[in-house]
Amino acid sequence: MPLIEPADPSKSGAPHLLPVSRGARLTVYALIGLFVLALGFGVWGIFKVLSPASGTPSAAQWRQAQARNQQLEQRVATLSRSDQISREANRDLQNALGERDEQISGLRADVAFYERFVGATAQRRGLAVHELKLQPQTDQAWHFTATLTQNLNRGAVNRGRLQLSVEGTREGRLETLDWPRLRQQPNADGMAFSFKYFQQLEGEVVLPPQFKPLRVTAKLQPDDGSRVDQSFTWAEATAADAPDATVQAGGAG
Repeated sequence: MPLIEPADPSKSGAPHLLPVSRGARLTVYALIGLFVLALGFGVWGIFKVLSPASGTPSAAQWRQAQARNQQLEQRVATLSRSDQISREANRDLQNALGERDEQISGLRADVAFYERFVGATAQRRGLAVHELKLQPQTDQAWHFTATLTQNLNRGAVNRGRLQLSVEGTREGRLETLDWPRLRQQPNADGMAFSFKYFQQLEGEVVLPPQFKPLRVTAKLQPDDGSRVDQSFTWAEATAADAPDATVQAGGAG
């Protein structure tokens, strides 16, 4: 029987296949596994890059933060307004307390004034001008307030009339303005008074142009008794707190 010789691969046109060992196959599988794992890590990394980071707020968290911020801003505005109202109320209270202190001070002065003339230890004085104040209204017009007092005859009513006269200079010469000229009425009569302990009389006097006043005299003519003249310097009468003047007993006039 003739022997059949194995075919020579080098002489045939078929490709030559080398036998693959088990170790080679394991190596291929390992490489494929590493490739798949690397591909998975790459996909995971792309997802992390494209998706919001853990520290980045989401849309819902952003809306909550905005709502919270608006609430805080509203609270700050409310507290600011409340503080402004409190400050205004405190300022109004301080002003009210200041006015009340002035009222109390005025009342105390009034009480001291009453005790001075009506109290048991008050010094007895007859009819007098306790105070005379003048306040400017225009260049020539002046408003006067005369406070008349007496505590010598307690319970007795004092009646009479008050007149003013002003001494001064005009064009270098001394001049005295009597009551009719001060009132700009030729037949002006004095202002009537009637009181037991004190009374305030108010009125207007007018000085002529270029007249420089130096002294003002209040003349009290009671219905019964002698006239009382009381003089004040113009500076005293126009000062904020005019002092008492010296009482002079004058004749009837």
